[in-house]
Formats: sequence, C-alpha cells, structure tokens
Amino acid sequence: MIEFDEVSYGYGGTALLSDVSLKLTPGSFHFLTGPSGTGKTTLMKLCYGALKAERGRVSVFGQDVRAMSRDDIAHTRQRIGVVHQDQQFLDHLSLAENVALPLTVAGRPVDGRDVDDLLSWVGLTHQAAARPPELSGGERQRAALARAIIMSPEVILADEPTGNVDWEMSLRLLQLMVELNRMGKTIMIATHDLTLIRSAKAQVQARVLRISNHRVQLAGADL
Repeated sequence: MIEFDEVSYGYGGTALLSDVSLKLTPGSFHFLTGPSGTGKTTLMKLCYGALKAERGRVSVFGQDVRAMSRDDIAHTRQRIGVVHQDQQFLDHLSLAENVALPLTVAGRPVDGRDVDDLLSWVGLTHQAAARPPELSGGERQRAALARAIIMSPEVILADEPTGNVDWEMSLRLLQLMVELNRMGKTIMIATHDLTLIRSAKAQVQARVLRISNHRVQLAGADL
C-alpha cells in the first residue's frame, strides 16, 4: 500500500531521514516512535504526498509519488485518512460540518445519517452543533479521528493523537484505532508515548518502528 525504498529527506541541507525502507501492508498496525524532532511528522507527510522524497522512491497504492500529478495526489489522499497533530479545524463551522468537510471538498454528497453514526461511534453525538473552540482536548482528538475516516480510507495515519489528552482518553482513542484495524484498516500512529505502545501490543499485533540516527529501525522486545 505504502512503500519506502531507500528514501532520504532533509531541511536546509541537513539530513533528517536517510535511506529509509519500509512497507505498510494491508491491515497492518504500526507505531512510529522516536524523540521530538527526529522526523516522525516528516515521514507521515511523505506517506501521503505532502512532501516528496529527495532521494529514493515512495510508492502509494503502486504509484511512484514523484510521478504523480497534483490531481493524482489529491485522489490518493481520499484513500488515506490523516489525523494531524494540530487538528486544523475551521472554527466557524460546527463539529458535524468539520467532520463532513472532506466529503464537501471532494464534491461528494453528505449523508447526515453517516455523519451522525460516525459522531456516535466516537462518542460526540451531543456535541454535533458545537464549534471547535467549545470542545475539550479529548473531544477535538476524537473529532479529528472522525473527520479522518469520513471518506472510508484504507489507511489511517495519526500524528501524536494522544499528545494533549489524559491517560484515560489516550486509551479510548487507542481503542478506536484498534477497532478500525480490526475492520481491515491499515494504521500508523506516530507517538513518543511508550506506555501507550505497550498497552496496544496487548490488544493488537503491532510493529514498532523507531527513528534513530536519521534511520527507521524495527524496535526490539526491550521497548
């Protein structure tokens, strides 16, 4: 589905990721970990075409990202749901409208029942008419997840989805991700929370990737 072949990327002439090779297969569950500033968000952006590799090859659903047009990338993005670290809501729209926004942008019809069902699944039915500034941190994170999956993507990428919530809410968000994976979705979660990763490994067969010295390595059992 998403494959890196000796991919490198940097900023201002400084290498951030070097010779990265990895593969996200259908239905797999991955954690991406490493200290802040090591390139977790950059790697996520390479996965969905927001950035293009300086060297090496990134292929998404069998297509080389370098050869894809802007329209091709936009179409591919409909198959990849992204939970951004900063969430990026439109504050003048209601929660329900924000969740449905990817459908609106793609020119697809918005079925209110589907939106209602999704809000119910993430436990936000009572907040459907609220504006984003009125939501708590946990509610915003669950809303971001709902928006990421409104298009029924095959892959879900979540960048520090539990970074600003308490442990109880972290576990709730993790459980939603595990449910999505059991539905056949491919999941990658970028996080520095090793306790969360250990909790997940008791529920799902997850691979843990660690960024260290600009490279991505498979973490061992000492995690």
